[in-house]
Amino acid sequence: MPKSEYYVISLGGSLIVPKTGIDWKFLKQFRELIVKEIKKNTKFIIIAGGGNTARDYQAAAGKVTKLTNDDKDWIGIHSTRLNAHLIKTIFRKYAHPRINKNPRTKADIREHFQKGEKIMVAAGWRPGWSTDYVATILAERMGAKTVINLSNIKYVYNKDPNKHQTAKKIKKISWPDFRKIVGNKWNPGLNAPFDPVASKHAEEQGLKVIITEGRNIKNLEKIFKGEKFQGTVIK
Repeated sequence: MPKSEYYVISLGGSLIVPKTGIDWKFLKQFRELIVKEIKKNTKFIIIAGGGNTARDYQAAAGKVTKLTNDDKDWIGIHSTRLNAHLIKTIFRKYAHPRINKNPRTKADIREHFQKGEKIMVAAGWRPGWSTDYVATILAERMGAKTVINLSNIKYVYNKDPNKHQTAKKIKKISWPDFRKIVGNKWNPGLNAPFDPVASKHAEEQGLKVIITEGRNIKNLEKIFKGEKFQGTVIK
């Protein structure tokens, strides 16, 4: 990716807060790499996901009362905002002080970089919009051609490897073929490599999405350097 472009990173919430609690060691390594790239005059858009935090809150509420999809979505949205605030805090020196919650307005997006900021931190916006979808909207608004999706999987598989021993990893795949795997419908709490609505928009915009394991910081650095890396490319 040329240095004139922004790096758009969809940072999975389960990397920020796995089931064992906030992973400050990962966040420290992630920060060190991003700061290293910032010193090369690179800018970042980082969208925080809700991950386990969202699913735990949704599950707890569901044990008390019947939830609507709207309820689940709002719990997820506020989970992303809590995670985003954590990310913004660790990048205080480099990030705009306000978390972006509305990816629809180009002027609002650009405002995050008007005073020399190097990072914009974003979160969920409204029901029906996953943070993956927000990432594709922000990439479109800023003219970026690639979204890096950091999650807890190394590759996309043709079917769930936790359930199927015959599942095969995929290194490169087209959007039509990928969308056959994830389907077309968004559900709050959906655990997919890249959500169906975001996939549809990415295909329409001609975006390339890289899905890779976020905890492998050296692998992420290889992506920044344009070197051979471990992960799945969808385009």
